[in-house]
Amino acid sequence: MTVLVAVRCPHCQSSEVVRHGKSTNGKQRFRCLEPECPYQTFSLNSAYPGRNREVKQQIVEMTLNGSGVRDIARVLRISTSTVIRELKKTRLPQTR
Repeated sequence: MTVLVAVRCPHCQSSEVVRHGKSTNGKQRFRCLEPECPYQTFSLNSAYPGRNREVKQQIVEMTLNGSGVRDIARVLRISTSTVIRELKKTRLPQTR
């Protein structure tokens, strides 16, 4: 039984994508054939969970709920430096 999955480039949303070998950890890599695409190669599943948008959103939400940096890192199974880096990127409106 063969299942075909439509692959789209996560950067430019183009469907002009071909397989492009495997990464060092064995994950399938793809190459976008769109000339205007800012990135040429990508992988569907990131090896590190700290790169996912959902995890980054959870970092901000857990911080707003009063969780500490080490607690967030432990729960989400990511590095404390990833948590700190993401919090530095996030600008929250300050109330005075």
